[in-house]
This record gives sequence, structure tokens and C-alpha cells, in this order.
Amino acid sequence: MTANADYTREYFAIADGLDGDIAGRRAAHTYMKESTAIVHHVVVDSSFIPRLFDAATYRTMKEVSERTHKILCKVMQRYLDDPSYRTIFDFDPRLEKLILLPRGYDALLPFARVDTFLDEDTLDVKYCEFNADGSSGMNENREITHSLENTATYQEFARRHNVRPCELFESWVDTFIGIYRTYDHAVEHPRFAVCDYLDHGVVDEFRLFAKLFEERGYECTVADVRELSFDGTVLTDASGKRIDAIWRRCVTNDVIEFWDESQALIEAVAAQKVALIGSFAGHIVHDKQIFKALHDPATKAFLTDEENELVERTVPFTAFLDSARVDLDRIRATKDDWIIKPTDHYGADNVYAGVACTQERWGELIDRFADNRAGDPFIVQRYITPYKTDTLPPDTDIDELADADVRREPARYNNLNGLYLYNGTFQGVFSRLGPLPTISKDMKGMTAATLWVDCE
Repeated sequence: MTANADYTREYFAIADGLDGDIAGRRAAHTYMKESTAIVHHVVVDSSFIPRLFDAATYRTMKEVSERTHKILCKVMQRYLDDPSYRTIFDFDPRLEKLILLPRGYDALLPFARVDTFLDEDTLDVKYCEFNADGSSGMNENREITHSLENTATYQEFARRHNVRPCELFESWVDTFIGIYRTYDHAVEHPRFAVCDYLDHGVVDEFRLFAKLFEERGYECTVADVRELSFDGTVLTDASGKRIDAIWRRCVTNDVIEFWDESQALIEAVAAQKVALIGSFAGHIVHDKQIFKALHDPATKAFLTDEENELVERTVPFTAFLDSARVDLDRIRATKDDWIIKPTDHYGADNVYAGVACTQERWGELIDRFADNRAGDPFIVQRYITPYKTDTLPPDTDIDELADADVRREPARYNNLNGLYLYNGTFQGVFSRLGPLPTISKDMKGMTAATLWVDCE
């Protein structure tokens, strides 16, 4: 049993003792409206109540995520080394080409966020999905934390406890620079770039990281992949300036979508004229087929007994939504046990939990997505009931309300914990919550600050 719920009750009690700390909530809301926590041109929704995690939670998250990182790296390395092992994955030939491009530095999986469902009563962990270099959320966590730090509720809680926020910026800059130094073709004064398709990316977050690199003495730009040029020797950005290393924020399904416009990047990586951190091999982890692969006998054969036990305990059953692989009639009949997802999308696009559907709607979804009928493969996965905690919904309408009308009663929200790993080291948590079975921004989801309490 963790102390997390006790900390949350104490946090609510402090706010109640401050007559709801409505002034603090208004100030936090005003801060967020003017913040850089922007995704697709919209400031993210957030809660006044942070997620408060104790030492036992920290140890569990650290141990499970770091052990999982080692397993994922083993799978990636086997894929790179063994052509026969690649057959357990169903990848577009272009993806396989990208995955097999040379890397030239030590780190197999430099940046990852592994999304988990944690039962805070038992500390049992189940995975939702794995994300590699396209992962974001660091700036959301940072800005939401800053919005709370000067409120009376936070200040009083911090007076009573040792409170520490997640540090997700300086640590990644250090990690990136360290990885680049292991690159076979590293240069003395490199110029870095954060690269994505900028109409798809979290650009404000990219710029914050670029500024930190520059403060360390490394020129760094934010660049759209489609605007890169390669002359066979040097990769350049839209301004014609050289790029020596890239933090890859573009996910591979976007590279496939913009294949022709992305050739400068692909050719430069193939020619080993730029360090791509992380490599396209991260797609092996990003693609939801990894859940199926982890249970495959070919994978179990090279994992240790302890690693296989961790997989069995944390990775839910996953299979292609395909009549040749699963009993579709059984999936139809037991809808509350399942969730269906595309193998290679992001942002909870086309993710459906049976528990949130009527029986008729569930049947329609099976008919729509099974056997590649939608044009892309889908998976079916055992549904994990998220852990619920007390929180406050976003104060989106607080500017229109009198103090007496501002909600103060807790609401029960589902939790999804994204655990950040910087080159295999656990670094912090992206805490998302939602009132519905699928936790995402499109499903009334929100983000909360993550604080470690009494962990030192």
C-alpha cells in the first residue's frame, strides 16, 4: 500500500482549509493560459491537484521501467542481427529499410516513454504502450508544475514534506551530448537540430530544448524534415547551415507518409553523414506489434527467466485483429475484456475500449478494422482497468465563475503514467488522467504535475 492517496487527501484538506484556495487556482489557470504547454496550437488542460508519489512508487517505476528498457534493447538488437527473427514483425519494406540503416553510436534506445497502468494499492504494473523518440509531454509537466509552485496549497504541502518535481530537460540535454560523443564520426564543434514535421510536432517544446543546447555552447535549430537538403556530403537545414546531429522527434509512420520529401534525411543517415539520435530502429519499440513479439517463443528463447517473468506480469496479451490469429466471435462476445488499436499510430487515434462501447457499436468496430479492412493492421489487446484517483477537473471555466461556484469536490479519474527513460535511466513521469475508459486529450483527458514526496 502506497501513501499516495493519503498525500492527495492531505493536499485537498490543505486547499479546503484555505477556503478552496480559489485565488491559487485562478492564478494557476492564468499562468497556463500564457504558458508554452501548447499541443497543436491549444494550451493543454490540466489539474490543480498534482499526482503525488511516494518512495515505494518511485522504486517500482524505476525498477520496472529500467528492466523493461534492457528487454526492449535485446529485442531491437536481435532484430538488427538476425534476419530470421524479423519475420515475427509485419513491417512495410520501407520501414525495414529505415530500421536497418547504420547508427554509429552506442545507445540503442536513447529516449523512451513507456506508458503504464499502475495499481497504487498493490504496485502491480501493466503496460499500455511503448514510445520512442517521438515522445513528448516534458514541457506540459514542467509548465503545469510551475503553475502550482506559488499557490498557497502547494507551498503549505511543501512545508510539511520533502517535495521534488521531475527534471526532464537538463538531464536529456546531458544524455544527448553524451551519446553524440560516442558517434563514430563526431566532430569537434557539432551543430544540432531537433527534427520533425513541424505541423505535427510540439514545436514550443522543441524550441525550449534548442535553447538549452545553445546555453551549453552547441548551436541548435528546430527543423522540418521536408526542408532538409543533402549534397552527398553535408546535410543542411532550410537556411543552408550544416547539421551534424539530429534529435529525431518525427515518428516513422510520418516518414512513410512523407517518404519522397524525407529522402535528404534518409540518404544522409545511410551515408553516415549525420548522427540520428535515436535511430529508426526505435520503431520496433514504437509499433504496438512489440507487445505480441514479446510473448513470441522466438523472443522468449533469448530472454532470461527473470525477463520472461517480467513480460508475463506486465505486458498484456496482444494479437493482430485477424480471423487467422484470434477468435473474432469471442472478441465480439466479451467486449469489456478488450481494446483495439492500430499498430502504428499515435495520439490515441482509432483506439476503442470495448467497455466504452455498446454491443452493437463494438460489433461494428470489429467489422470495420478486422482483417486489415481499414487498410492498416489493427491489434486487439487485453483491456486493463486503470487505477482511479481523486483529482479536480480542469478549471477551464473558472474565469466565468464566482468563487462560491468553483467546484471543490474531488472527482474520480483514471490514471495513465508515462515513465521517461533517458538512455535506460528512469527520469520522471508524464501523468495523464481522464474520466473515460480511454485516457487521451480527445477523451476529456488532462495532464497533472508529477511530484515525488518524501523520497529522499
